[in-house]
Amino acid sequence: MFGRRPDGRRLKDVDPIVQITPYLMPMRCDAQVFLEHKLDYEMLSRYIAAKAGDGEKVTFMQIIIAAYVRGVSQHPEINRFIKNKQYYSRNNLSVSFTLLKESQNHDSPESTVRIEFDPSDTLFDVRDRMIAAVEANRGESADGDPFVNRLASVLLVIPGLASLIVALVRLLDRYGLAPGAFIRELPFYSSMFITNNASIGLHHVWHHIYNFGNVSAFFGMGSIMKEATVDAGGKVRMKRWLPIGVTVDERVTSGAHYAAFFADVVRCLNHPELLEVPPETVRYDRGVEYHVPKLKRA
Repeated sequence: MFGRRPDGRRLKDVDPIVQITPYLMPMRCDAQVFLEHKLDYEMLSRYIAAKAGDGEKVTFMQIIIAAYVRGVSQHPEINRFIKNKQYYSRNNLSVSFTLLKESQNHDSPESTVRIEFDPSDTLFDVRDRMIAAVEANRGESADGDPFVNRLASVLLVIPGLASLIVALVRLLDRYGLAPGAFIRELPFYSSMFITNNASIGLHHVWHHIYNFGNVSAFFGMGSIMKEATVDAGGKVRMKRWLPIGVTVDERVTSGAHYAAFFADVVRCLNHPELLEVPPETVRYDRGVEYHVPKLKRA
């Protein structure tokens, strides 16, 4: 309320053409746009193998999230969201994803983690934060399930209670009155949501963006694709790609900002060694600067 929320600060200097779009497209599902990127699987596999030889184990998903974090560090406009037709700059850089409590058991219950990153994070900082969050989540007992799981279980006990509570949260959230501690526990209040369909053998998807919460981007990784390509010598060869479906809320910023952001993300994905060092500078929206302490490496 009055320009401030627990998860962001209202922006008033947004371009008028951009600022009018929430009135034309009130909901995120009105404003979804879809992109696709095919990651060079073979190149990244060689990079991951080389890092393993140096004692630094990293995964495809960690590299993708690190590239996203680096892109936001240079383009804070991407880390905005819209609530009640007003623009807000998010005061955190967060990513959510769903995982199986038991990674090798497809019948295992699902859980969702939300991780906050610092814009200056390197690939190794991103990896360490993800590992810590996943281990903490999978290590919890049945009595210590994540907040989202416990909340859903309680709401579903009494008929009608889930509808009532969700409606109340929507109302409070609309005016910036939802408690900050509550919002930070929900994966729907994140900069980006990512799903790794490749881990369960599915194709990549262009996932919808939730109207509940304020996620402005959704990345969907898929199973490896094979395509015939022509190399520099004119020979046809099979090449493997890791496809990523991307869905974003087009209202968040201009097409030019999105183009610059994705150009930086793709550059980092094509040259992951750039993510091994912090960015030279970090950009923030005016009046919205945030930091997350680095984890101590073992």
